[in-house]
Amino acid sequence: MGALVDYSFGMQDSTRWSRFEFRPGDIVISTPPKCGTSWTQMLCGLLLFDGPDFPGTIDDLSPWLDLYFRTEADVFAQLDAQQHRRFIKTHTPLDGIPVHNDVTYLVVGRDPRDAMVSFEYHIANVDFEKVANSFAAQGRLEELTSNPPPPPPDLDPTENFRMFIEHDGSGMPAPTLQSLLHHLDTAWQLRHQPNIAMFHYADYQQDLVGEMERLAGVLELTYTRARLAELAPEASLDSMRDRAETVAPEAGIYVSDRAFFRTGGSGEWMGRGTDVDLRRYDERVEELVEPELAAWAHHGRIASGIAPA
Repeated sequence: MGALVDYSFGMQDSTRWSRFEFRPGDIVISTPPKCGTSWTQMLCGLLLFDGPDFPGTIDDLSPWLDLYFRTEADVFAQLDAQQHRRFIKTHTPLDGIPVHNDVTYLVVGRDPRDAMVSFEYHIANVDFEKVANSFAAQGRLEELTSNPPPPPPDLDPTENFRMFIEHDGSGMPAPTLQSLLHHLDTAWQLRHQPNIAMFHYADYQQDLVGEMERLAGVLELTYTRARLAELAPEASLDSMRDRAETVAPEAGIYVSDRAFFRTGGSGEWMGRGTDVDLRRYDERVEELVEPELAAWAHHGRIASGIAPA
């Protein structure tokens, strides 16, 4: 294995992965922002605990390992104390994480344009005063003020779309087309390994029970189709919104925890750019990834007919 790529910036310290002690059976949920991270965590929780009665919040059970919001010592101790099979969240691509044969890696994609729009709404819902208050309560306010997250650019929707297309993603708190597709490509290149599995937001939307069945197989868990059909409604948007205080990531830092689970819509990016912008978008996708990955990234396994395995 080569040296890990360092994706540390803003409130993410990806170098923590080089110091983390894995256990056989660990599950790493590695997704670009706003591509179905919380949805996948919920699905893993339902399968690992055979139902929605979790022994803690999603943050307790499945912490974001490299988020600077909590100290490395605290997160490592939290995970070390867990007795259940661990499922760990990150937005770090697989080339920034040690890949072990006895660990399962779940990488989730979404139409990049929908992820862009969803992130805009996400940032608008973050209450940065609450973030500062949380750091102050930990006695870490000086750390925050000396290393504040870079603010997202204040652009109109069309200009934001153009920046999303062209920016390489370095130092950006928001996903860009290049950073998002690169993240997916790090899994795509390893997709034939039995411990690397790729899922897609659109497939969750179209056939959640079927995708839960796929996920159970990847995790080597035995479930009947009937039991999965009973569990699937617990992972619906409405159900998660109703449980936002316990299933939203970093619940308590938002204007509204419930608003974290907004609509899960698709196609809201339409109308963001001119015909020239849309052609440029297609050109950039072609420059960045191979055609099969591009098709899968935009449409998922079911609609594209491309199974990344």
